[in-house]
Amino acid sequence: MDDEWDDPVPVTQGGTTSFSDGGQSFSRGRGFSAQPRESGPANGNDTWGEDKGRSGGFGRERRGRGGGGFSSGNNKGDNSWENNGNSGGGWGEENNGDDGSRRGRGGGRGGRGGGGRGRGGGNRNNDDSWGGGGNQNNDGGWGAGNDDDSESRENNWGGGDNNGNRGGRGGRGGRGGRGGRGGGGGDSGGKSWGSEGGEEGDEPPKNREIYVPPEPTMDENELFTSGITSGLNFAKYDDIPVQVSGENVPKPLIDFERSGLRGLLLDNVAKSGYSKPTPIQKNAIPIIMGGRDVMACAQTGSGKTAAFLLPIIHCLLEDSKELIYDGESCQPQAIVVSPTRELCIQIFEEARKFSFNSVIKVAKAYGGTSVGYQKKHVVSGCHILVATPGRMHDFVKRGSISFASARFVVLDEADRMLDMGFLSSMEDMLTHDTMVPTGERQTLMFSATFPEEIQHLAAKFLTDYVFVTIGIVGSACSDVEQIFYQVDKFKKREKLLEILKEGSERTLVFVETKRNADFLATFLSENNFISTSIHGDRLQREREEALGDFKRGTKNILVATAVAARGLDIKNVKHVINYDLPKSIDEYVHRIGRTGRVGNRGKATSFFDSSQDGAIAGELSRTLKQAGQNIPDWLNQGGGGTYTSSSFGGHDIRGDDFAQSRNVEDVTDDW
Repeated sequence: MDDEWDDPVPVTQGGTTSFSDGGQSFSRGRGFSAQPRESGPANGNDTWGEDKGRSGGFGRERRGRGGGGFSSGNNKGDNSWENNGNSGGGWGEENNGDDGSRRGRGGGRGGRGGGGRGRGGGNRNNDDSWGGGGNQNNDGGWGAGNDDDSESRENNWGGGDNNGNRGGRGGRGGRGGRGGRGGGGGDSGGKSWGSEGGEEGDEPPKNREIYVPPEPTMDENELFTSGITSGLNFAKYDDIPVQVSGENVPKPLIDFERSGLRGLLLDNVAKSGYSKPTPIQKNAIPIIMGGRDVMACAQTGSGKTAAFLLPIIHCLLEDSKELIYDGESCQPQAIVVSPTRELCIQIFEEARKFSFNSVIKVAKAYGGTSVGYQKKHVVSGCHILVATPGRMHDFVKRGSISFASARFVVLDEADRMLDMGFLSSMEDMLTHDTMVPTGERQTLMFSATFPEEIQHLAAKFLTDYVFVTIGIVGSACSDVEQIFYQVDKFKKREKLLEILKEGSERTLVFVETKRNADFLATFLSENNFISTSIHGDRLQREREEALGDFKRGTKNILVATAVAARGLDIKNVKHVINYDLPKSIDEYVHRIGRTGRVGNRGKATSFFDSSQDGAIAGELSRTLKQAGQNIPDWLNQGGGGTYTSSSFGGHDIRGDDFAQSRNVEDVTDDW
């Protein structure tokens, strides 16, 4: 759903892109384009965008005009309110749109667009048009064509059934010297502009590229040294309380050597630096190997990925089935669904690591990359498919994937998929015509929290499942030192520089908005802290390059939005800074969980602005108390908030009859 099959755009192979200007290094992306800044006019201000089609310039030459209508026919419409037959929609009354109303750093705001009153003329809005009137808007929008898939067609600029009555409001001036954009379509535009031309601040679509990622490494040393090894505090995991709900639950493991896992898996576990299983691994591995469905909650950084991959690979090897594929479609035997592209890539690499030197084939499917490239790998046959919901849905719709051979279905970070609106996609997958029925496959759900809405979904698609909670789920790891500063929003940059000057350790900085991620990365680079950014608006190539630079230490600071808050295992992240605090306590816990993983120590620093963060103050205080951390006096006075976690942060909705408590030290050799 994320790109077209035959998009006539240059193919870009994954690589590293950066540039220097005035002695500073910048990563490529919105906010710091990979080209030197051009000189402005004599007064030192930015230049205006060029006039493009009377809709506000997008270039760098001169000031753009306010918006006017665009037609889909051969001729421009007349300056009247009338329907103009086969010509395009009318251009409005006398005025085709005001000039930009004010001058900003990135160009003036576009004026209000013109537009015909009533439906524009013309029979159809043909391909590659700029939107506009017509009886039917097929593939309209800015540069849309026949090859657009359903998602692109629904969300095009100017798309929808009709372009409606009057032109919409011009958008905010673009960044980097672009001029303001003119107004869009009129009132009845479906998913188009509507009466006000869409959200202020939207920008024209950027040129897209078909991204072909680098081939996965075949180097054994590189494959097995990328993960995080256990730290000095790993032994404390034995003190974490465990609660298990279900009937006839298999006993937990003592160690990997007596786990029953195949020798090849034990070799790969040792190469990965795993000396002993974590609590979630001790409990989940025997349950999955025993053929049971699982819903498992554990703190972030506690080894959940290995807890489901190891038993799945063991079962696929122990009871091997013929792999079914024909070059056009494939029937994976294990499907792992994750909410973000970065987590999808990480799980894929972990699956390759644990299945190393075996017959198991692993493939991945996620957005932002070439569909054709990914399809080639999937339909060549795979036992394990790791995918994001959108690309999975697209491949199923195209017939490239069938669930007819599914033995395992894993929903990883299930609560995040609920937050991102993927609940219906999960239901569609689990009820698909080709899906193996409940009871004939194993369904495994893993997350750091499990709200009741997710558990009700599980009740429909899991059978006789075991509910496992490790520790106070939803709480912060005690291995992370949490520090808070009361900082006004206008003083945050100054405070950030002060903190970064204290050390050169690898640091992950979280912000709330995509725009601020780019601006802050640029600001830090200008102040000799070489930084990059990752967020949802960067091209997939840029996202992977940024994450790769950060993992390799080429750039020691990564500024990120929530896209990097979940599940990512990045080696040697010593410091997490919440430049902007999130709105929910769960998001806070996930963010600071990028450090202090599997027994390693870490530090999390947060900027608290009482004018914006008061609602979460109460929950922050409770989280600090649970983790045995100092609570600033001013934080207790910062606000209330609502705290809804139980003692385990997640409880089995089936009731106490299923529950049994365990401590890791209760497990003895005589089981």
